[in-house]
Amino acid sequence: MTAMNAETGQRFVDLARFAATPLEREPFPHILVPGFVPEAARTALAAAYPAIDRPGSFPTGDLRFGAAFADFLAEIEGPAMRAAFAEKFAIDLAGRPTMVTVRGQAQLKDGSIHTDTASKLITVLIYMNESWEAPGGRLRLLRSPDNLADMIVEVPPAAGTLLAFRVTKNSWHGHAPASGPRRVIQLNWVESEKVVRRERLRHGLSARVKRLLPF
Repeated sequence: MTAMNAETGQRFVDLARFAATPLEREPFPHILVPGFVPEAARTALAAAYPAIDRPGSFPTGDLRFGAAFADFLAEIEGPAMRAAFAEKFAIDLAGRPTMVTVRGQAQLKDGSIHTDTASKLITVLIYMNESWEAPGGRLRLLRSPDNLADMIVEVPPAAGTLLAFRVTKNSWHGHAPASGPRRVIQLNWVESEKVVRRERLRHGLSARVKRLLPF
């Protein structure tokens, strides 16, 4: 059992560390917070993390996981997290639904440069690999849509690290190829419940197809 932070009431995320980290504004608003998931919480989360043996993003409703992971999801989709991000990014998130998907494996075709869909307001990535030595698989925030070397920051998917950014027309990101275990939780605040239903349908269909195909 991880200890609850008496000041913030959080067990699995360090909102004080998040609040103390400045928001970078160029070329689009973003924030990088190593240690967002405290070391004391990571062992419990690692043990409760969904067993995912295929590449792709999976909605939490399609996965089985332990109680600690369920508690972690409740925290990141809860009111304290919402308030912290609304203040940091100066955006009204009241009434905006959340959507969470989980990855467990990377494949070589992952990581192409893209921006997220405009119906997503903020993208939050929380990495859970205990170590990462591979040169690929390190997400890069980019200045342009066609040059992976033209980066603002490169983020190894090391345990407990948070990367978040405002979704804009120029919020380009991608990574060099990698293959193997790559644990990442993606949280988005989105425009409406219609977006949530559409994305759940899309991810759910994709997940079912992946289960039928050899990996």
